Amino acid sequence: MARDHDKLRLRARSWALATLAMLAVGVAVAATLSASWPGSALLVAVLVLPLLLPLKGLLQGDRRTYAWATLCIAPCFLYAITEAIANSMTRAIAAAILFASLAHFVALVAYLRVTRPEAGSQAAPTP
Repeated sequence: MARDHDKLRLRARSWALATLAMLAVGVAVAATLSASWPGSALLVAVLVLPLLLPLKGLLQGDRRTYAWATLCIAPCFLYAITEAIANSMTRAIAAAILFASLAHFVALVAYLRVTRPEAGSQAAPTP
């Protein structure tokens, strides 16, 4: 039973990190396509840096970090919605970013659900 739980936790953590990488790459590609050089670098920094802030805690499996990392998705989500509506040239990549941001959110919440402490237990699970 504990072995299956460890597999689920590892799978959820891997899924969260994979969707984070997919989201960061998608945002970087979209930003370089939609803006010229200095503007695109600034746009990439503004959109990707919030995603990288919780990286250390995500790698360590810290539940609190997984909880607040869901808030770091908001800039990418808003950017994707805005680009999908306003810029027809980047609509496909914006849809991919939108999908990746939703997948990353679901992966973070899935990790939180898998690592939820047992009802009535006082100890938090170890990463």
